[in-house]
Amino acid sequence: MRTVGVEEELLLVDPETGEPRARSAAVLARAEHEDAGQDVFEKELHEQMLEFATHPQSEMAALGAEIARCRREAARHAEDIGCAVAALATSPLPVNPSVGANRRYQWMEREYGIATREQLVLGCHVHVAVESDEEGVAVVDRLRPWLAVLAALSANSPFWQGKDTGYSSYRSRVWQRWPSAGPTEVFGSVERYRRRIADMMATGTLLDEAMIYFDARLSRNYPTVELRVADVCLDAETATLIATLARGLVETAARDWRAGRDPADPEVSVLRLAGWRAARSGLTGELLLPSTMRPAPAETVVEALLEHVGDALRDSDDLDRARAGCARLLRDGNGARVQRELLARTDSLREVVAACVRRTQGATG
Repeated sequence: MRTVGVEEELLLVDPETGEPRARSAAVLARAEHEDAGQDVFEKELHEQMLEFATHPQSEMAALGAEIARCRREAARHAEDIGCAVAALATSPLPVNPSVGANRRYQWMEREYGIATREQLVLGCHVHVAVESDEEGVAVVDRLRPWLAVLAALSANSPFWQGKDTGYSSYRSRVWQRWPSAGPTEVFGSVERYRRRIADMMATGTLLDEAMIYFDARLSRNYPTVELRVADVCLDAETATLIATLARGLVETAARDWRAGRDPADPEVSVLRLAGWRAARSGLTGELLLPSTMRPAPAETVVEALLEHVGDALRDSDDLDRARAGCARLLRDGNGARVQRELLARTDSLREVVAACVRRTQGATG
């Protein structure tokens, strides 16, 4: 069974005001002192962000438990230095982000200007094991039409600088400002994949290959395909669902490749529209149905995803849990809908952040 790992980015906030706080260095120092050798937490582009990475897991229950544990540990370390953590993909309250001081981040700020300074956005990256680069590229080619559905399920960033953006995932719109971000064409072979990266690097636009921000890519450090379209999810349960569906997509794509089935080949321009639609609507309106790239209700598109990965999820004994998780999101709302409902109830973005801090740690209110 393929192993899965998750990287989550969390927002550091003031526990009283809900405003983001640039204290990642202090939190990391605290974590290193208490958890020497574990290397769970990492620095990120902005000092208001904290990232953690799980170990590879083959059982989704174990992965979900580790995500929840890492969130609790992050909250504990943050509390020790007077902060809190929130699984929010953008800050609901106004913020002036602080770019980290290391040489890489300073290069990015000089090169990309305001696009770097405004990149205080927080995602969830899912790594799914593959057997070879050949299988990995075949999987990347076959994931393309389905990634926007994961983005819609995970959408958790309706607010930006104190205002409602009208989007469910505004994070994804900000992320698209990077010059290498977004969907890709069908590569067809490892050679073409590597040639495309070499051509991109030869332009001088990117600092290194870590800045190849494809929606799905081969990991440089692990034998995995990395799916990078999801917002950080408000609840650990939703993050586990996204990881479950990601593994189902990778396994289904690998089976199709081994069976000699060609990938669907929608144009990149159409995939960009599917991503925009998912970011705008989330689960509250229409999405593009991957088989036709035509509008359909979100419920229909999510059901199509479950049908597409059904055999793979059934074989890993994950289908029933995935169906229940999707039904919960369609009924109760993803993070974007929850945040908007909190604002409607409290009329306070500060209270929205406070409630999301509690939910990040597993509380319901």
